[in-house]
Amino acid sequence: MDKYLGQISRQMWIAGGVGVVVGLIIGLLIGYVFWPVEYTDAAARHLRVDLQQDYLALTIQNYTRTQNPALAQKGWAELGEKGPEVLAAVQANAAAYGLSQEEIAAFSGLVGAVPGATPTPEAPARGPSLLVVGVVCLVALALLGALLYLLLFRNRQPALARSAKVGGAAVAPQAAPTYPEGQEPPIAQYLTTYTIGNDLYDDSFSIDSPTGEFLGECGVGISETIGVGDPKKVTAFEVWLFDKNDIQTVTKVLMSAHAFNDQAISQRLALKGEPVLAEPGKRMVLETATLQLEARVVNMSYGQGALPPNSFFEQMTLELAIWPKAAPPPQA
Repeated sequence: MDKYLGQISRQMWIAGGVGVVVGLIIGLLIGYVFWPVEYTDAAARHLRVDLQQDYLALTIQNYTRTQNPALAQKGWAELGEKGPEVLAAVQANAAAYGLSQEEIAAFSGLVGAVPGATPTPEAPARGPSLLVVGVVCLVALALLGALLYLLLFRNRQPALARSAKVGGAAVAPQAAPTYPEGQEPPIAQYLTTYTIGNDLYDDSFSIDSPTGEFLGECGVGISETIGVGDPKKVTAFEVWLFDKNDIQTVTKVLMSAHAFNDQAISQRLALKGEPVLAEPGKRMVLETATLQLEARVVNMSYGQGALPPNSFFEQMTLELAIWPKAAPPPQA
């Protein structure tokens, strides 16, 4: 159960992280590319009160010198609804602004001839059409879906529809094993491949009934590494089976020859699950209350280096086949 919940938690964190990144990208595109905020030619009514008074005083002085009514009315319109209040403040402090009451009265008479005058607003700049924005959002969602697929589901393909790569060459999965006569085919079958360098390798697969009912999950992940440095040198894998009708997750540990024969490593990993020596063609069975999983080593190879021989894997391909267990006979 803990393993299953950990898988769900990891997937949620990855999905949430990708969603945040894509959301930031969309926000930056809209805010800085399509609809950037621009501040130009702000009207006088947006200034501080003292600056509005300075502005109006200069407008009155300019009108007194030029007697240009159009320019005076335009300056007055810049103040909008705040005009009368600012004019009253300038009139109360006329001497401080070097104005006479007669000059202020002349200006007041002029602008009073056009009450409620407001500046003619400029046509707002047209942003991109809704169609363009919609296309951008669809592309972003498509990228999000592709990222989620690559991060979460790229290794989750049925065994017979997937091929592994070993040393750069494609290797077709081996044919499904033959089962005893009369045994039903598995309800789910998967192939998962680890190659050195995939330090985050942790595959999980859903187990569903033929009718689509969720029965549980299974998976393979890194259990133990050896040595130091990158990439990690994997010396053991955990193969696990979760059954929704069981109270615990069953785990077996698939070990390299070095780890299996090293008493200290083997005893430590035995706390995680039954130790199993990894060999080509090796089969191991995991059973829960209602499910049975057979894991088969399709192919494997060890890495070479300064570490002990056969101590870490270069590549490992496992086939996972799952069957429902027959219900036990009723107690007499």
